[in-house]
Amino acid sequence: MIHRIAITPGEPAGIGPDICVLISQQPPKDIELVFVADSEVLEERAEKLGIAVSTRPFEQDKDPAASTPGNLSILHVNKKSQVMAVQLNSKNSSYVLETLKLATQKVLSGHLDAIVTGPVHKGIINDAGFDFSGHTEYLAKLCQSDRSVMMLATDDLRVALATTHMPLSEVPGAINRDLIRETILILSNDLKAKFGIENPRILVSGLNPHAGENGHLGKEEIDIIKPTIEQLQAQGIDLIGPLPADTLFTSELLESSDAVLTMFHDQGLPVLKFKGFGNAVNITLGLPIIRTSVDHGTALDKAGTGDLNLGSMSQAISMAKMMLEK
Repeated sequence: MIHRIAITPGEPAGIGPDICVLISQQPPKDIELVFVADSEVLEERAEKLGIAVSTRPFEQDKDPAASTPGNLSILHVNKKSQVMAVQLNSKNSSYVLETLKLATQKVLSGHLDAIVTGPVHKGIINDAGFDFSGHTEYLAKLCQSDRSVMMLATDDLRVALATTHMPLSEVPGAINRDLIRETILILSNDLKAKFGIENPRILVSGLNPHAGENGHLGKEEIDIIKPTIEQLQAQGIDLIGPLPADTLFTSELLESSDAVLTMFHDQGLPVLKFKGFGNAVNITLGLPIIRTSVDHGTALDKAGTGDLNLGSMSQAISMAKMMLEK
């Protein structure tokens, strides 16, 4: 079966267009890649890289056909201003968001099967006046999902986050029983539905050092996290925790589990990225669609050079395909 997967390049001044051009030279088997972008942006980046490409409009009414080397199927979105590699331009922030909106609409309507996103520059989008904290939250709004969960995956390790892109000072106030319960339910349900894990075992971290040290280093574990875990355990969900984050990522614990839930962004992701940076995949759970992404940023200094590692994009496409086939 040929799957149609949308690719959004992300920030046009960054490496996203480079990735699209380079991945099109050796497209994955049994997949039609549909690039949701301004065709001129990709053509100009290909020329800068010295790579010959051919672009054509995406024809959604035709049967899916696997991509062939150098040929890009384009679902066109107009850029708002001139695009120059390396040079951020806030005028194109609305263009970036429009590519995400159109790709999401096409998946929701059944014309495309999944979305793989390139890296965006949150700062320049906010500078343009948009309230944007990241793909995870933005896609949840587009899909009208009450809550979504950010999870990164690499070799035999999956790390999900209770909170995502917020200042560290705001994290304790965001941790509550509803958040923990809903996050665990989404994580458990999607590990079953999208990864084929029949009875997932999830390790749950505490918020504080030493998981609060019995209340001496913080009471969130006693008041919020532990009671919620016990409630969900009584419903049959296999949970272990709250565990100290500094000893949670040991081989013995990880080998007997399917995923880790940490309380905030930099509690779990440094470990995962140390293990697999450049080959990890960002996955949004809790949506009615499948969305995966690269694990890296816009790398403005490398835009237009061709000096890139395509490992994360390749893994993100493969992960989307795998999830479609579960």
